[in-house]
Amino acid sequence: MENKLLRIGTTYLPVKDVELSSQWYVNNLGAELSYRDEDKAIINLANQSFFLVKAKENQSANFYNIYGEECFSLTFEVNGLYSLETIYREFKEKEIKVEEIENRGHSGRNFVFYDLDGNKFDVWSELSPNFKEKFLT
Repeated sequence: MENKLLRIGTTYLPVKDVELSSQWYVNNLGAELSYRDEDKAIINLANQSFFLVKAKENQSANFYNIYGEECFSLTFEVNGLYSLETIYREFKEKEIKVEEIENRGHSGRNFVFYDLDGNKFDVWSELSPNFKEKFLT
């Protein structure tokens, strides 16, 4: 296939308060704010743009699987278990809501964290081979 999708450029996240949420991402996750108005903010984080979009109450990017479990829609990757454990401790120190580090039966370890609006995210200790090859060699 000559013409194919190459990357995910932007992810949209629902938030209640654009200013407060954008500050949270900048201060807690090290995101770079590139634009903000009353209805949206654009932040750059983890080699991707995120639009924080003012949404109605009780909205999140989460979904429920067939067993009724709330699921995250995004997994961030870090470079190894040491990095995962370090970021986990930093998140706890910043009082970010986090779940315990877990072994899910595949390589690496994971933990889940939440933003101010309850958007649920996963962090995995393994970088994809493509990313390593292109950006860490």
